Amino acid sequence: MTEYFERVKQYVADLGYVIERELPEEQLIRISDDASGIQGLLIDCEDELLVLEQFILELARPDAATLTRLLQINRELVHGALALDEGGRRLIFRDTLQLENLDLNELEASIKSVSLMLAEHADEFIRIASTA
Repeated sequence: MTEYFERVKQYVADLGYVIERELPEEQLIRISDDASGIQGLLIDCEDELLVLEQFILELARPDAATLTRLLQINRELVHGALALDEGGRRLIFRDTLQLENLDLNELEASIKSVSLMLAEHADEFIRIASTA
């Protein structure tokens, strides 16, 4: 599985992202890119799957209207999905890709999907974070 990890790291470099932290024993990297709104995007290369997770915001008191709106935003995503963590308070973007067939374009599309979502809904996420 190390070959997948090395390939993903090379793809990240080819895309111009800087790896801010790397845990080779867990096949995990974290990247950030201020220009695209990416902050601490986790890329996990273990097993046969590549999992991308980006923390979006903390939901203090999620209500039905907020959760409904998040599901509506979820429908617009090109890749990945919005999800809640096990505690139901942390909103994350998550995407899962197959490592065996992964190519540069597929990884780029997944990362750009979260970047596009953050750009398109920044004001809404700020409002949700301050009220939910």
